[in-house]
Amino acid sequence: MTSREQRIADFIEAFRVEPGSKVKLGRDFDPAFRGTIKSKKEGRRLLAGGIELLAEYQSRLYAQHTHGVLVVLQALDAGGKDGTIRHVMTGVNPQGVAVHGFKVPSSAELDHDYLWRYGLQLPRRGEIGIFNRSHYEEVLVVRVHPELLERQNLPGNARGHGLWKRRFHEINEWERTLSRNGFKIVKLFLNLSKEEQRTRFLRRIDLPDHNWKFSSADVREREYWDDYQRAFSKMLSNTSTEWAPWYVIPADRKWYARIASGAVIAHALMELDPRFPTIDSDARQALLEIKKTLEAQSPKGAAADPFLAG
Repeated sequence: MTSREQRIADFIEAFRVEPGSKVKLGRDFDPAFRGTIKSKKEGRRLLAGGIELLAEYQSRLYAQHTHGVLVVLQALDAGGKDGTIRHVMTGVNPQGVAVHGFKVPSSAELDHDYLWRYGLQLPRRGEIGIFNRSHYEEVLVVRVHPELLERQNLPGNARGHGLWKRRFHEINEWERTLSRNGFKIVKLFLNLSKEEQRTRFLRRIDLPDHNWKFSSADVREREYWDDYQRAFSKMLSNTSTEWAPWYVIPADRKWYARIASGAVIAHALMELDPRFPTIDSDARQALLEIKKTLEAQSPKGAAADPFLAG
């Protein structure tokens, strides 16, 4: 491991949920945490470096075409998911990134098992796929609002006692299968405080160009704050695994959340360590023959190979 890789690994360790640990959000993770980064200016510099690093590794991932990366983003309303995607992924090639958001399931989606629609949007090899909300909604919003289970038309033996434990197990095994087949899963929970959420809602109301972001439904969901905190704690405790651990990102400072999220994604790509493909000696010799032909076609006064000539 290089010194740069070690620094990133050390930095993100504070956010990692140890597999098998019992998490209580209010006790174990501080939404306002910022470690040794003391200023927004310093944060911007670090983010710029992280974006450059991500771009480099994403190019390798795309070229190698062996692995894929799935980034799972979960947060409460106003948690900063959209901004995190926009800022962290700003330097990568859009050809190799796909973002998917999941709203209320359609009737066609409800006619399948609860993981079906998420499977349809998984990244291909060489891609980074981002789920803005994800299959974890099935153990979060559905748990907080169990009446939503009625729409899923589940048979009797798939409901009732043990439902959430089974879903945790099913999700873990689904992610294990993806991991074994070359798909790295990066799970980020943007941890926002109740007061910061209130402030962001007010900002959406006070700024006319932000009014479109505001939804009264978001405020109604705020009434279930404690229920969501318990649901998040259960999710983190039961689905942080060795093959797909959760990272709880302090989200009260948007700039810090973006640095931390970018570092976790970069670390995942470093672990994969994708490489640009190489060619065998015969293919290389064929390229050199083509190169000679192209050099012979150079106009009078022009360099035979302008690339090498600088």
